[in-house]
Amino acid sequence: MKITTWNVNGYRAVLKKGFGDWLRQDDSDVICLQEVKARPEQIEEIYRSWDGYTAFWNPAERPGYSGVALFTRIPPLETGYGLDDSRFDSEGRVIWLRFPKFTLFNIYFPNGQRGQERVEYKLDFYAQLLELCGGLHNHDQKIIITGDFNTAHQEIDLTHPKQNSNTSGFLPEERAWVTRYLENGFTDAYRKLYPERIQYTWWTYISNARARNVGWRLDYHLVSNTLMDSVRAVTIQDQVMGSDHCPVTLDID
Repeated sequence: MKITTWNVNGYRAVLKKGFGDWLRQDDSDVICLQEVKARPEQIEEIYRSWDGYTAFWNPAERPGYSGVALFTRIPPLETGYGLDDSRFDSEGRVIWLRFPKFTLFNIYFPNGQRGQERVEYKLDFYAQLLELCGGLHNHDQKIIITGDFNTAHQEIDLTHPKQNSNTSGFLPEERAWVTRYLENGFTDAYRKLYPERIQYTWWTYISNARARNVGWRLDYHLVSNTLMDSVRAVTIQDQVMGSDHCPVTLDID
C-alpha cells in the first residue's frame, strides 16, 4: 500500500502544473493533500476526484485558505473530519480514515510564523491530536499520521539550523512536541529507515532556494511503533515540481 502526502499550496494551482500526470504515474493507493485552498464546488467535476479514486474534502471556512483533501482507491471502514474542537476544525486541517489494520490521519498542522498567538495555537493543536491518538493507542489501534507538520524536528532536517533557532518551524517548543509524539508510541518512518540521509520536502520561493537545495523537511509519516515492521520504504519525491513542497510516499505492507 502506497500512501503519499503533498502540500500542494493550492489545488487549483497545482492542477495547472501537471498534477494529473504526476498522479497517474505515481500510482499511489492513497493521496493526502494539504493546503488545498479550495472547496470542492469550486473545482470542475472532472478534477474533484480521479478515475479509480474516491475523494474526501475538508475545506476551511475561510475562502482560499488551508484545507485538506484525500483521494483513496481503498474503501475505508469509517471516515471523519477534524479533532472535535471548534478552535481547529473551522480551518479544515484534518481528515481521518479507518482501514482494517490502521487509522490514517491526513493533517495540515498550523504554521506559527504569524506571531506568538499562532505558535500557541499550533502547540495546542499538537496536544489535541496527541491526546486523541493516545486514546486510540490505548485501545490497541494502530495509526499513521501523515502531512505537513510545519516543524523540522532535528538539525539534520533543515539547511541552516542555527540561523533558524528562533524561527517558527524550528523553535525548541515546536520540536519538543514532535519528540513527545515519538515518546508516545510513534516512529518517524523516514528518519528510522534513513538516520543520516539529508533530504528536504519544502523550499522557500525566495532566493532560488530549491535549485540550491536550501530547504526543510516538514512533511512526515509518523507510524505507530507496532506498525513499523510493515514499512518498506519512504520516498521523498524531491524531483516533483508544482508546489513549494514535494510529495512524500510511504510504502507499507
